[in-house]
Amino acid sequence: MSTTEPTTTEPSADETPAAPTDAAAPAAEEAAAASAYVPRQIIVNDLEGSLDDAYAASMVSVDDGQLVTGSVVRVDKDEVLLDIGYKSEGVIPARELSIRNQVDPAEVVSIGEEIEALVLQKEDKEGRLVLSKKRAQYERAWGTIEEVKEREGVVSGPVIEVVKGGLIVDIGLRGFLPASLVELRRVRDLQPYVGKTLEAKIIELDKNRNNVVLSRRAYLEETQKEQREDFLANLSPGEVRSGVVSSVVNFGAFVDLGGMDGLIHVSELSWKHVDHPGSVVAVGDEVTVQVLEVDLDRERISLSLKATQQDPWQEFATSHRVGELVYGRVTKLVPFGSFVQVGDGIEGLVHISEMSAHHVDLPEQVVTPGEELWVKIIDIDLQRRRISLSIKQAAEGGVVAQEYQEHFGEHAFDSDGNYIGPTEVDPATEAAWAEYYEDLENAGGEGAPAADAAPAAEAPAADAPAEAAPAEAVPVEAVPVEEAAPEAEAAPVAEAPAAEPAPEAPEA
Repeated sequence: MSTTEPTTTEPSADETPAAPTDAAAPAAEEAAAASAYVPRQIIVNDLEGSLDDAYAASMVSVDDGQLVTGSVVRVDKDEVLLDIGYKSEGVIPARELSIRNQVDPAEVVSIGEEIEALVLQKEDKEGRLVLSKKRAQYERAWGTIEEVKEREGVVSGPVIEVVKGGLIVDIGLRGFLPASLVELRRVRDLQPYVGKTLEAKIIELDKNRNNVVLSRRAYLEETQKEQREDFLANLSPGEVRSGVVSSVVNFGAFVDLGGMDGLIHVSELSWKHVDHPGSVVAVGDEVTVQVLEVDLDRERISLSLKATQQDPWQEFATSHRVGELVYGRVTKLVPFGSFVQVGDGIEGLVHISEMSAHHVDLPEQVVTPGEELWVKIIDIDLQRRRISLSIKQAAEGGVVAQEYQEHFGEHAFDSDGNYIGPTEVDPATEAAWAEYYEDLENAGGEGAPAADAAPAAEAPAADAPAEAAPAEAVPVEAVPVEEAAPEAEAAPVAEAPAAEPAPEAPEA
């Protein structure tokens, strides 16, 4: 008998997931659909024509003279490459980078910088696109400059170069500033202006010739007009002012008075003759001047330097009188006589009739330029600034001027100022006279320093009484030397036999 045992139905392994599969069917289908490859369209085929035509259409088009913008992709010593979206990079030669000459391209542009350039040539012999940054600057600058000129405005820029006759100013292009228009007065040294930024007015503009002329002086005159008017209104002739020499020219010197420049004409620089103003003053010198004239209409100031100094003619006339003996140097011979310098900047005339006791045909028969001798003042005309002198009357003796008495010492003169010589013999003077006589003997009695002057001095002395000799003949004997000794007075007399009594006179 078979026993049938009850069986318990349990889900098998195969049957266990059956229930879930039915529940997740929709999700599984979606996942499978998502992971499946579905081809998709990448681009619409809308190309019309050939690929070469499409490539060419994507490049920018350029023409000669066109302004383009691009990015710097390379900087070399002699050129710069610029990407403007053309089929090849454009080349900017170093000379076309800047209006400045001989600049390093690396100082003008840098890689990645966006700049503007002008197309010079679409394709050179090497097939390159040639550009110019400098010309692009010109094109942009001309429009601005023309507008400024039209409204009489002002441009400014740094000085980049000194050229013949003036300065070059960078105003977007090369503007020429003449030297005469840099300041209110002409400037000789322009080098210090390099690197400085200057304001100027445009006085000439020619685009065809690429020429721009500037004037800083016009700008200064316009901006300083009110200040100058006030300065001139407060300046009076005769007023003494201090200033600084700002420039020296052939005809005088300009002095900055602190508000305007005044001119010292060459004739007002010194009481002496002036060959060139540079021998009296230099740029930067501080001077004290007197205002001679103020021209309000022309805005000019005339100054004088010598007016603030002692007049040597007045000083000479005050310290000397007619009849005095002075020591001088022959400076020039003329047909009617010779000029002798008797003071600092003071010259007097010895007329030919006053050169010697005997007749003289030519001045060179008696004196030579550079010779030093005693002369007598016979007339002083301070108003005409003329002094008349006499060699002939100096030989007759007289009172020596005070400055020479101080030089030789009071003991060498009597109470009336007549020269009587030193009271003691100086050994050095003795040696000097010995050398003098030796030279005179070697020269045969001619050409010695005092040979020309001695006869004129001794002729009157020979006729004079012995007791009068110390007062009259001695002053002329002092002509050749600065320090005279008693023996010196006898020496010239020895050369002239007629004057034999004279040697004993100094010992009386």
